[in-house]
Amino acid sequence: MNEELRKIWQSFFDWVMGNGPRPENEVIPPEPPPDLPFTQKPKDKYSRFHEATLKERYDQWLEIHGLHLFSVLYGSLSVLTCIVIVSLLLATVAELPPFGHERNPANNEVIRRYVEHGGHETGAQNIVAGLILDYRAFDTFGESAVLFTAAVSVLMLLGASRRNKFDDSKSPHADGAGMDFLQRGPPALRHHVFRNEDTILRGVANLSIPIILMMGCVVVINGHLSPGGGFSGGAILSTALILAANAYGFDKVHWFFNERTFIVSSSTALMIYALSKGYSFFTGANHIHSIIPKGTIGNILSGGLILPLNICVGLIVAGTLYGFYALFSEGDM
Repeated sequence: MNEELRKIWQSFFDWVMGNGPRPENEVIPPEPPPDLPFTQKPKDKYSRFHEATLKERYDQWLEIHGLHLFSVLYGSLSVLTCIVIVSLLLATVAELPPFGHERNPANNEVIRRYVEHGGHETGAQNIVAGLILDYRAFDTFGESAVLFTAAVSVLMLLGASRRNKFDDSKSPHADGAGMDFLQRGPPALRHHVFRNEDTILRGVANLSIPIILMMGCVVVINGHLSPGGGFSGGAILSTALILAANAYGFDKVHWFFNERTFIVSSSTALMIYALSKGYSFFTGANHIHSIIPKGTIGNILSGGLILPLNICVGLIVAGTLYGFYALFSEGDM
């Protein structure tokens, strides 16, 4: 049976290859047994290269030289890109006017208007505060909205990842105070909750936190009178929260500032900011008298809307900075 199948296969193979018919009395030698694995001599990649077809030769050449070629090409393109960018920047700098020249684009009628009439038109003694919270207040609103959006986005992403990873915290075996969940939580969270009491750190925190909070409030409230404002004051306020979290743990800070507190305070501040500047923009664009007085320059109640806007920005910045620190330190806020 095997001999008949061999003859049929040989006839089919000869027909496909175009060979003539074999004589009937021809003896077909049996196929030699395959070589055992340990008797086969491996062919190196260069000998296989000469026995392969054109496509196989290309693939083998790419396998041999592709990584080196890619590294050389990648490095050459990187250097070329850097040279082009640096050349464009140097060409741009060469065309700039001399620094401090009176005909510079920065020394135009706009900056002169800010310097000469900024105090009278905004009511702020600090020209920078009048610029960012009166002349360009909508730009500052966009920056505050970006900070709030970034914090909420990170909160949503890390919150979803945390719920998927530790969803068993809602099991009936979890402790009512959440301690069982904290013990099974990430190491960073356990470190902050179950840290050993550091007497020196807590003593310094007890002394420093009230001073930091007071300084942050002074910088925010006096932003229209002296250097400072909502951005710098909010950053100072966030350091007090971060110091309290490191000294007493995030669970203690969460009693008065947590995720809900951050979202409510920041969204409320943004709404107040938008409504306030929307009103002033509407009255100014339509030449309508504004009912908000600018006050006397130098007094604490001056600058029109700059003081409440500084408070709104300070709340947003303080919550955002502490929120980022809390989220990336323990995965929760």
